Order: sequence, then C-alpha cells, then structure tokens
Amino acid sequence: MNATAAIPIGATASYSVTVARELTVAHFHPGMPEVYGTPMMIYLMEVASSKAIEGYLPPGWGSVGTRVDVEHVAATPVGFTVTATATVVECAGGVITFRVEAHDGVERIGAGTHTRAAVELTRFERRVQRKRPPG
Repeated sequence: MNATAAIPIGATASYSVTVARELTVAHFHPGMPEVYGTPMMIYLMEVASSKAIEGYLPPGWGSVGTRVDVEHVAATPVGFTVTATATVVECAGGVITFRVEAHDGVERIGAGTHTRAAVELTRFERRVQRKRPPG
C-alpha cells in the first residue's frame, strides 16, 4: 500500500505556541538567557508537519520524524507567540519532506527542512514493544 499517495505537494499547516519560561533555554540551563529554546522550535515544526498530512494518511497510519535540518537564527523572549509553518515539498516511497519555518511576529526565527516517514501504527508499536524488557 502506498500510504502517502494522497498527500499533495504544497499541503500546509501551522501550529503556534506562546513562549512561557518553561520553553526557554534558562528553564533547562539556569544562567542562560530566557529565550525560546531550539528544541522547542523544532518540536513546533514537527507538529506543524504532522498536521499538514494527518488528513491524507489512511486510517491506522501516522508519521514519525526521521530527519531535521534547521537553523535557529533569532532569539524570541517570553510572551511572544511563535508560529511554525510546514509545507510538503516532496513525497516519495513513504517519506515526506517539508519546508519548515518559524516566525515570532517580528521576524523569521528559524527555517529548514524536516522529513517524516509514514508508518502503520499497529506494526510500528509492535516493533517498539520488542525493544522493551520483559515484565
């Protein structure tokens, strides 16, 4: 089954979050600046990417992140709203590639590409379970 056949090039979604202290570098590394952390920006980009394709995958299928290649180019303080936008740019062999960008209402703070793989969720979970120790 080609689970990604229905995904159109250009499918787009956005996802936003208001920067709270818990999303800053300082929350995880005391003494560092209270600015939006790069891992949180990447997470926002992953969520936007997932949302861009969620309605196109067959029932029982989802997607998992496999590659991230982004740069974080500007700092965002607490209280700002960051919006990540993901657009499908390629879809081949069950692998979906997105152009991703994040903006804080003042400027672009990050951009790059993100790749996700379509997975049959039941089969994927079985593989994960095999890694867990018995008991």
